Amino acid sequence: LAPENTLMSFQKAVEQRMYGVQADIVLSYDGVPFLMHDKTLRRTTNVEEVFPERAYEHSSMFNWTDLEKLNAGEWFLQNDPFWTAGSLSRSDYLEAANQSVCKLADMLEVIKDNTSLILNFQDLPPAHPYYSTYINITLETILSSGIRQQAVMWLPDTERQLVRQIAPGFQQTSGLKLDAERMREKGIVKLNLRYTKVTNEDVRDYTMANLSVNLYTVNEPWLYSILWCAGVQSVTSDNSHVLRKVPFPIWLMPPDEYHLIWITSDLISFIIIVGVFIFQKWRLGSIRTYNPEQIMLSAAVRRSSRDVKIMKEKLIFSEINNGVETTDELSLCSENGY
Repeated sequence: LAPENTLMSFQKAVEQRMYGVQADIVLSYDGVPFLMHDKTLRRTTNVEEVFPERAYEHSSMFNWTDLEKLNAGEWFLQNDPFWTAGSLSRSDYLEAANQSVCKLADMLEVIKDNTSLILNFQDLPPAHPYYSTYINITLETILSSGIRQQAVMWLPDTERQLVRQIAPGFQQTSGLKLDAERMREKGIVKLNLRYTKVTNEDVRDYTMANLSVNLYTVNEPWLYSILWCAGVQSVTSDNSHVLRKVPFPIWLMPPDEYHLIWITSDLISFIIIVGVFIFQKWRLGSIRTYNPEQIMLSAAVRRSSRDVKIMKEKLIFSEINNGVETTDELSLCSENGY
């Protein structure tokens, strides 16, 4: 519905009353936290037009004054990565076309009241002037925004102990599959994992250990339903406007029950086919075969009683007629003196 990591995308999430959003944070060369998923600006901005000689530089090596000059929305309308650009209203289309790179502070202002936040970081190049202090700068920006600490899920593993000291209310979140005991030692209460890396047993074990699980990236309702039934607490999606229309899991059944239904159906089909075959064989076997002579004799034998009666009458009349003719001939002979 909107270009990724832009102010418009977070406004749409709030309008749809999403539980939370996920953001990738980078620090500009002059120390301003902003949002960008890729290491370079090429995919989601027009940096190749504005700064062609710097298109392959790490995004953190740009000053904020340069980043402000870039358009971060036109690529979304041109490439249409989710086939949704054509469904945008006229006003949304124009708004998307005019999006710029988003500051972390601006995003926090939009979501701070009702939405949770999963934060991730890009590692800065060693030559970056804030290489050793970027976490402190980011923490200061978050805490000064007014967002509740409990609404922030801190994903980076770097300087986790420092973060726990400065912002003890943050929900420490891991992007790695670790055993429950080790995660407790690190103060981790949530996991953020790719859905292909997690089994039903993992979800059950983490839940029993009082660890919440968020899986990414889930875009299809059927997959959302499966994970829901498996006990997953939340998912990250690029298709939230579709998943929010799924009020309960799509009808599913246990694998054993599914197999039983298919096996039963196969057996019934087999029995029906065999039954039809036997019936056809029995029906065809009851029909006698005849040669031509038998057919002729059979036809003669099977004449109806009415035909036989007619034939008998014809024979009787024929004999009577023959008798009459013989008498006439005898009379004629006697008259002629023979």
